[in-house]
Amino acid sequence: MEWNFVIRLLVAGLLGGLIGLERELRAKEAGFRTHFIVALGSALFMVISQYAFEGRNFDAARVAAQVVSGIGFIGAGVIIFQKNAVRGVTTAAGLWVAAAIGLASGAGMYLVAGAATIMTALCLEAMHFFHLRYGDKVVVLTLILDDRTALPAILETLRESRVEVETCTLSEGRARLQVRLRQKDYVRQLYTLLSTLDGVTIESMN
Repeated sequence: MEWNFVIRLLVAGLLGGLIGLERELRAKEAGFRTHFIVALGSALFMVISQYAFEGRNFDAARVAAQVVSGIGFIGAGVIIFQKNAVRGVTTAAGLWVAAAIGLASGAGMYLVAGAATIMTALCLEAMHFFHLRYGDKVVVLTLILDDRTALPAILETLRESRVEVETCTLSEGRARLQVRLRQKDYVRQLYTLLSTLDGVTIESMN
């Protein structure tokens, strides 16, 4: 029985780690180690809730419910607001799923845990592929203008190039533009566009 518990923990950690590996390859906030530990910890809680209180009045589902609530604190830690955008939501959801996979593995539901892992990994990879091919990327540019009156002409050039300008601010000869470009080839598109602008020096781009 003890080795059965160890196998459950090992399966939970490996399955959760697979999701974390995908997140780590994408340079996200939480990677292999975090997902591995979350899934393993969830499996351990499930095993404890089922077998640590035999012969007593207990509710095995109560511990699992607390795991679902508690994982929210870890998930909230990877969600950040940066550059006018919310980042880390998908990674937080991945941690949430990793906890569920850990609970399933801890309960001995290996097929369900494996299927959930495969579906999660396929979803993440598929959406990454479609985002790279068809999605947009927001780029913030800080430009030094030789002539402040040239800004309207620059904005007109961007409009003619079908580049969406989301925000534009001008301060002390510096224009800060937030533009939306195609994710697939945004670097080439950006430099091609800026090479056509006269009287402009790129100070920063991110």
